[in-house]
Amino acid sequence: MKNRIEEIRRTKGIRQEEFARAMGVSRQTISSLETGRYNPSIFLAYRIARYFGMTIEEVFLFEESEEGK
Repeated sequence: MKNRIEEIRRTKGIRQEEFARAMGVSRQTISSLETGRYNPSIFLAYRIARYFGMTIEEVFLFEESEEGK
């Protein structure tokens, strides 16, 4: 699943460390999310979207081809 976390975070001038603290995760987790190596739980995805004042669908890009995986 692709996401716009890095793009949104950088636009808002938020450092990975600051964002990680706000989400209650490590900076490495944020890095893994941004590079697509890790998909968040629905709870973390919701917290991330809410932190940015966006919907989950605005932050996380679901592609139909991923549905069967």
